[in-house]
Amino acid sequence: MVPSLPWLPPTDRDFEGYRLGEPSIRWPHGARLAVSVVVNVEEGAELALSAGDEANEAIYEAHERTDGVRDLCMESHYEYGTRRGWARIRAALKAQGVRATLNACGRALAYSPWIAAEAVADGHEVSAHGWRWERHVHMDEATERRAIARTVAAISASAGSPPRGWHTRSATSPNTRRLLIEHGGFLYDSNAYNDDCPFMAHAGGRDLVILPYAFDTNDMRFQPGGAFVQGDDFAAYCIAAFDRLYREGADAPRMLSIGLHLRIIGRPARIGGLERLLAHMASKPGVWFARRDEIATAWRAGLGLPAWSPRPSLSAFEATP
Repeated sequence: MVPSLPWLPPTDRDFEGYRLGEPSIRWPHGARLAVSVVVNVEEGAELALSAGDEANEAIYEAHERTDGVRDLCMESHYEYGTRRGWARIRAALKAQGVRATLNACGRALAYSPWIAAEAVADGHEVSAHGWRWERHVHMDEATERRAIARTVAAISASAGSPPRGWHTRSATSPNTRRLLIEHGGFLYDSNAYNDDCPFMAHAGGRDLVILPYAFDTNDMRFQPGGAFVQGDDFAAYCIAAFDRLYREGADAPRMLSIGLHLRIIGRPARIGGLERLLAHMASKPGVWFARRDEIATAWRAGLGLPAWSPRPSLSAFEATP
């Protein structure tokens, strides 16, 4: 019970979660843990003056910045992901029969559509990570609607079908989730970091499954200042998270998100860490390697909700220039 304090500001935040009782939901086939491998495809969607953007991207593995002129060094760092990284990640997933979710920026797939085609051929899902690799937090509603429309159009063209999930780079706007629900073509949103199992959001008479993501079990921690130096660091940390959630999954639904990036884990000294992690998880019984749309669908079914079907409101989401 929240104390009645006159100086305590009101909040719509949910600090309680499932404290009063875990959902009585079991994963398909009696699995005790759902593992969601998320492959972020951002290469070509980073800020670049050469693409007509307002600045160059400042987040990559070299700290130098080039302001006001084209940054060829930065661009080549990102290009490594599509030229080499994707092939290694794709092979690692295929070796263990893992079905993953590609969290893809629309502009990235517009430049490299073969990645979506290969992913779909392997049985992976292509989800939406925004048009550019950019935050939505300061976007006005019209701009955000246009970004959503462009993303859906680009993914539909490269993957052959529209995305069912969304994940904005870090900070969303106050309107993001409502706009996704109003669009009607989204089953789930991954813009949450507050739990180890899904929950629901509602607006305008519709609902959206929220699949929490994670920044700790994520290869982004190889970036300068992060905790990972070698592939074994990534594997050891993620295995510790897996083992704990696997134990908890005997009594309650749990999901583990593993975040990957083409240009990061796809490096030759790091890819072995992903291979070791996947082999460890695959060796355990009762592990469900699932696409995020499959997890969201199972969660809805477990709650007794009707089967989801897209109802896009396209008139308000036109992909204008």
